[in-house]
Amino acid sequence: MTPPARSRLSLYLDLIRWNRPAGWLVLIWPTLSALWLAAEGFPGWHLLAVFALGTILMRSAGCCINDVADRNFDRHVKRTVQRPITSGQISVKEALVVGAVLALLALALVLTTTWAAVAWSVPALLVTVLYPFTKRFFAMPQAVLGIAFNFGILIAFAAVQSAVPPVAWWLWLGNLFWVLAYDTEYAMVDRDDDLKLGMRTSAITLGRWDVAGVVLFYLLFMVFWALALVPLALGALFYIAMVLVLAQVVWHWWLIRLRTREGCFKAFRENHWIGFTLFAGIALSYALR
Repeated sequence: MTPPARSRLSLYLDLIRWNRPAGWLVLIWPTLSALWLAAEGFPGWHLLAVFALGTILMRSAGCCINDVADRNFDRHVKRTVQRPITSGQISVKEALVVGAVLALLALALVLTTTWAAVAWSVPALLVTVLYPFTKRFFAMPQAVLGIAFNFGILIAFAAVQSAVPPVAWWLWLGNLFWVLAYDTEYAMVDRDDDLKLGMRTSAITLGRWDVAGVVLFYLLFMVFWALALVPLALGALFYIAMVLVLAQVVWHWWLIRLRTREGCFKAFRENHWIGFTLFAGIALSYALR
């Protein structure tokens, strides 16, 4: 018997992690920060809507691809055993169709901006598809995830300026270290299961240096964003935001220092506040100029 429409919708929402917004929040804040920097202030409602909705759509499409790629591994991991594809409630073909529709909707949004932004969207999609498979052979697949997540920064500048200036690449590099930091925290949650399955993650590669590595990644993230943004003379609010970010890094160290599943997962889920803090410092700096 065909399940009722509401039940199907519930499964699709579970597939794209609708009830777990932490995944798209860590994507949206650096993208919006780049949008504000590229436009030197509020970028307009059109671009704001394009990048807010596009970020959510692409993250959701990425979840579909990731769950298809990991379906045979997820059934052996405590945290993922009940995912819709792994549990057989949604077929692989169905999940791929959902992911394709979401990606096409995101592309339709980008098509309303510039051709430079559209061009940068192509490698963004390719890396998104590649990422889940790198966990089989690459020692730190979180770096590949960082590359995929960071395309929003480049596309934002391309949409506003029809080019990607050096400052965008500094932000891109810094954000790569932020992704390494929070996704290593995430990988620390599943380390025992991943070791049994032979998966590769940054938490496994770093070994006993995992906590120190996470803190170092956070600090490198801050350094590169400071190098990129200090020359723009954003003002005191930006520096206050950086101090608040540093305080949050100390809090994250406290959460993960004992390597408990609960502490590491909480640290991952709270990362969006770091992104929000930086965005708020940037946006308010331009608003008060």
